[in-house]
Order: sequence, then C-alpha cells, then structure tokens
Amino acid sequence: MSNLNNNNSPKWEGYEKILFRFFAIYFLLQVLPLDWKFYGNLFRINWADLRFSDIFYISRYTPQFISGGSTPGSWGLSSLADWALLAVIALIGTFVWTARDKNAQNYNRLYYWVRVILRYRLAIGIIAYGFIKFFPLQAPYPSISNLNTAYGDFNRWKLFSLSLGIVPGYESFLGLVEIIAGLLLLFRRTATLGAFAVVVFTGNVFFSNLAYEGGETIYSLYLITIALFLLAFDALRLYKLVALRQPTAANTFKVQLQKGLPANARLALKTLFIFFFVVLYGYKTYAAYHKDIYQFPKTAGLPGAAGLYDVRQYRVNSQEIPYDEYHPNRWQDVVFEKWGTISIGSNEPVVPDTASTEEVYNTDNQRNYEFNGSAGRVYYSYVVDPVKSILTLTSKNRKTADKLVLHYTRPDSSTIILSGVRGQQDSVYAQLTKINKKYLLKEATVGRSKALKL
Repeated sequence: MSNLNNNNSPKWEGYEKILFRFFAIYFLLQVLPLDWKFYGNLFRINWADLRFSDIFYISRYTPQFISGGSTPGSWGLSSLADWALLAVIALIGTFVWTARDKNAQNYNRLYYWVRVILRYRLAIGIIAYGFIKFFPLQAPYPSISNLNTAYGDFNRWKLFSLSLGIVPGYESFLGLVEIIAGLLLLFRRTATLGAFAVVVFTGNVFFSNLAYEGGETIYSLYLITIALFLLAFDALRLYKLVALRQPTAANTFKVQLQKGLPANARLALKTLFIFFFVVLYGYKTYAAYHKDIYQFPKTAGLPGAAGLYDVRQYRVNSQEIPYDEYHPNRWQDVVFEKWGTISIGSNEPVVPDTASTEEVYNTDNQRNYEFNGSAGRVYYSYVVDPVKSILTLTSKNRKTADKLVLHYTRPDSSTIILSGVRGQQDSVYAQLTKINKKYLLKEATVGRSKALKL
C-alpha cells in the first residue's frame, strides 16, 4: 500500500482501497463489543467491589458467536471459526462498500480512526497480562506439593509455568515489557514502536504456547494480527529508511478536532481510559498480589501444619500396609499447604486436569492451578473443625469423586495422626511425621558462594 502512507499522493490505488475496506470491517468486528454476552457479563460486575479480574476479562473481550461466548474458558481452537465467520462478513461488506463507493479518493481520515480503536484495544490486551506478570500472579512460586512432584508427572505447560514461577524477578521484567509496549500504543507518535514490541514479544508467547501446549495460543495470535495491522502503517517507510537507506518522509496526517467540547471530550475519555485500564487495574493487581494470589486458595489451612510428611504407618480397614513405593493404594507422603489443600503422593491413577486458558477465579473450589497439568498426587481441599478435631477432605480433581472425614491428633509438633472414613466404607489410619526437607531453590538464594548442604 504505497500511497496509503504518502501525503503527497492523496489518491489511493484501487487495490489499496479494497484491502482497506476488508481489513477495516474485519478488525472492527474483532474489537468492538458487538456480542450481547459481553454486556451481560458487564452488568454482572459488582462495581462497588470491583476486582482486578473484572477488568482483566473486559480487556480480554472478543466477539464469539460460534465458540460459546466471551466468558472464562471460552478461548480455544474453536475461536478460529469465529474468525472465519467475521472474515466472510468482512468480504461481503467489502463487495457492498466497493459497489456503493466508487468515487472515494482515499480513506485517510477513516484509517486514522480505525488505527486509534485498534491501538487502544491492543494496549489494554497487552497491559492486562503485563500487570499479572509484573506482580508475579500468573506464574506464582511453586507450592510445596509442586516441589514434591516428580518432573515426569508434569505436562509441558506446567513445567513452563513452574520454571517461570521460580524466577519472579524475570517474570516481573516480562510484565514490565508488556506494560511499556501497551503504554507506547496509547500515543500516536510511539504507536509503531509499541506495535513492533508486541509483535516480537507476543510472537515469542505464541510459539511458547505452541511448544508447551499452552492455552493462550489463539489469543496471542489475535493480538499479533492487530499489532501487524498497526505496524503496516509505517512498515514501508521503515523498510525504505533502514533497508534501502532512502530518504523517507514521516506521515504527519492527523485528525484535528475542533477546540472546545470535541477536544475536551477526547482528553477526558483518554484520561478516564488510562485511569481505568492502567492506574486502577494496576492498583487492584498489586493489592491481589499482597492479599490474594488468585492461583491458590485463600482459605487458611490447619495452623502450623504446612510441610511435607512421611507416612510412617498406614492402615486400611485395620489392615496395615507396609511402605512400598509401587503399592497401588498406599500413601507415600502427605503435604499440608499453608492454605486449605492436602495432597497425597500415591500410585492411584489420576487423570490430570489441564488448563485451556488463563482464568482468574475468585472462589477456592474453582482455583485449580496447583494440581492442573500434573499427576502422581491426589489433591483435596479440606475444612477444619477445631472443636471436634475433624478434617473433611473433598477431592479437587473434578474427574475423581472422593471424600474423607478424618479425626486428627497432634502428639507433638512434628506428628499428625489421621483416622476416619474414606467414602462410605473404608476406614483409614495414617501416622504422619514431618520431614525437615530443604529445597535447593530456597537454599540457593542464601548465597551461591557457599556449598549447599541438603
């Protein structure tokens, strides 16, 4: 599109006008909130108690008519069917537009406003993910259960997430890159630089999702396509300037709004936009990082019990089962997390849950990060009755229905004895002894100049 960016040649070529009509319709359909389900979700937000997750889902909106709607968990390969549908609509619209508008010289003004809409849409999309990385929420530090799960029991996505979680400084750096790229998109003069940063950074995210079977492949590709459209505005001039080393004039076309109400309204809307999607969202994310890391449950666990425990004695229906790492049912070890989760290492078959997209759940029974993408351990949420000294365990794996009601005693600070009923019939007895295990990840932070003693 040579004339598209040339102020000295206001008349566009015919093919340039046709291409613009198609991409303008297509991308406006992709970013404008045309899906009625979006407004349904919007009205369900408790604005008096706004959460960062509410803003996160607003920022991640795309119209989805075939794949199920703009709700948590709706992103997937089926979203490509929506893209195809919108492309067909855009193609039809292009034919109609071309037939009815044969005398247009150019679309400079409309092109300007389409870029504005896409710049702001891309900005909030990349900033939303930037803040949950900058404050390490997306990939938190591994839980005790994760640290005691065999490497081969994780799928590729979980290994990638855990590898990112053990270096929160690097995760914060990645988030900062995304935030800066998003801020650059909010201003016309730096928009091309911001779009280039998104293509490079999110391109890496796209290929990482392909390699590690992550759930954000389609969404990252969605952001990349918008960034490529924005980057095309200056691509030819940059090629001439950098590759061909030819004199290249900057495109200075700008829509001038009348002074007074139009200009003031523009400034007010931009200020409100930045406040809501940058300042307020950033503050809400910061508060969540310090008060409620959304990947893990927030309900407190049994006081002073967090840690790894060896199962010294284990009986089922009064029959003792000696330790055997290959036994199909014996508990190998037990982990009490700081929150209300118990995980049991065993050889019981576990069908692992797999995450499809990045979701922010506000209730404990939905938060599944700790056991997503892993096998080798059975995870339970539990409720403590301190008066009766009873733990009520419920399986967290949605594909495994299991419940235990166990009485607990604590003879000393390192021993927990559990006894009770599993399901409807089996009685269970387990004597747990806490292991003072040291983890290389934590010991290495003390100082790498000294030898590690584990």
